[in-house]
Amino acid sequence: MTTKDSDAPPLDVRNLTLRHPGASGTTTIVRDVSFTLEHGEVLGIIGESGAGKSTIGNAVIGLVGAGFEQSSGTIRVHGTAIEAITAEEHRALRGRTIASIFQDHTSSLDPLMTVGAQLSETISTIFPDLPRASVRQRALELLQRVGIPDPGRRYHSYPHQLSGGQRQRIVIAIALAGSPSIIVADEPTSALDATVQKQILQVLRKLVEETGLSLILITHDMSVIAEIADRVLVMKDGEAIEQNATTLLLDNPQSAYTQSLLSAVPRLRLSRLRPDENGQAASDDEAVLHNKASDPEGPILVVENLSKTFGNQSFQAWIGKGPATFTLRDVSFRLRRGGVLGIVGESGSGKSTIGRILAGLETGNADRVELAGRTCDVARRGSGGGLLGRIQMVFQDPSSSLNPRLTVAETLMECVRFTARTEHDRHPSRVTDTVERLGLSKVLLSRYPHQLSGGQKQRVCIARALLAGPEIMIADEPTSALDVSVQAEILSLLKQAVSERNLSMIFISHDLAVVQDICDAVCVMKDGRIEDYGASDFIFGRSDNPYTRHLIDARPKIFTL
Repeated sequence: MTTKDSDAPPLDVRNLTLRHPGASGTTTIVRDVSFTLEHGEVLGIIGESGAGKSTIGNAVIGLVGAGFEQSSGTIRVHGTAIEAITAEEHRALRGRTIASIFQDHTSSLDPLMTVGAQLSETISTIFPDLPRASVRQRALELLQRVGIPDPGRRYHSYPHQLSGGQRQRIVIAIALAGSPSIIVADEPTSALDATVQKQILQVLRKLVEETGLSLILITHDMSVIAEIADRVLVMKDGEAIEQNATTLLLDNPQSAYTQSLLSAVPRLRLSRLRPDENGQAASDDEAVLHNKASDPEGPILVVENLSKTFGNQSFQAWIGKGPATFTLRDVSFRLRRGGVLGIVGESGSGKSTIGRILAGLETGNADRVELAGRTCDVARRGSGGGLLGRIQMVFQDPSSSLNPRLTVAETLMECVRFTARTEHDRHPSRVTDTVERLGLSKVLLSRYPHQLSGGQKQRVCIARALLAGPEIMIADEPTSALDVSVQAEILSLLKQAVSERNLSMIFISHDLAVVQDICDAVCVMKDGRIEDYGASDFIFGRSDNPYTRHLIDARPKIFTL
């Protein structure tokens, strides 16, 4: 059995090289990477997709898979080289010494077990001699430690009864079950909105300070690094590009690659106007919202008192006594021709529901929905409502938006066949022209979605939406799953499409800096209602709405101007 060396750092990785054999030869995934994780330290590992970040994390945990070959280097945990220990000793290491927190909290939890049962199962596996009463007590203590309100009640809850932030806290509690000295957290906040992300990072930071554990935080989000990491390792193409203390790296990055990552992070601009400028600013805001002088034809889209309810699925609802749940309540806004309206808010605020109703994918109720002067019926799904086809959506996850059995060309031509109005519209050259304008090579037309990068897949989704010839495009979190440099490219493409095609767009996001960069007007949503509404300059510069300020304050100050 292995023993801990009290003088050795919790984790020491030296000259690690990992390779993976494939049909076309052996590929080096990680090349000669070295770093040390000290007691009570948070080490951030950052880089774009394919940099090798997660592979290093999996190697530390022992989950790289049978196909990988460690051709050189060592991984020492408390002084013990894990390459030299038996499989049984390695299994014992996981949970007690090293634990992990994965990106997708939904797939990390069993939907058929209460969170208390899952926590207790983990505790009992690690400490088989612990009495049942002590196991339950330990589970309740862990729920309290990670900030779950009313642990005694939540102990009996199922994962679907918790919010995204609460589910991620449960995953953290499970990782803490064996009192590990090292935790590897792989993108633990990328699926969460800004305020919940900040709460989770605060939980992790507090755990490090209170328990002295060491944390590896793997992410592509530089704002997460700025919020919590003590030291940063920057990776690119499997190699360590730069390594330094967080403050030094953010203030004075040495490598050109690190500089490019930092420059690609969108900044939130909060400069307020002088009092003598307020009158002119208010006039400009009014013009943006209501098209004064800019568009004599009026707005392209008018929405008045849009609501959406979901029926209560409880027994009371079944017997006709349960109240309906409002997902949207009395939402009203206007979208000017050629304008971009941002809809922001936390998870569950109703942002995506608005987009799906306006795209004709879901039904709702409204006093008035008017598209280009024509009244539309949102109570009817599909083409019957008058919205389907005239409004196109670009969804958050490009992988699930594309048919894996169709090539890029087949996907785009299918859209052309369904939406073309003339023979010219049906010509294949429209596809190649659109693809090239979006920065994609014609070579990619013969490929399938799994052969494309995340940025390439999202460009295909944008091309498909543009080929349909919509009057309005709805982009629902189109960049949240992408690296920061790819995100900047996609935002540039969307701006270009709006400008060149005289499109109007609704841009849905929880990233305020991205919304400010692309939108001229903004709706701030909370609990299905519009909490704040105005021109972009007003929302981010002069709004005193408490909830708007709360969202703004959740963003790291280093990326706020």
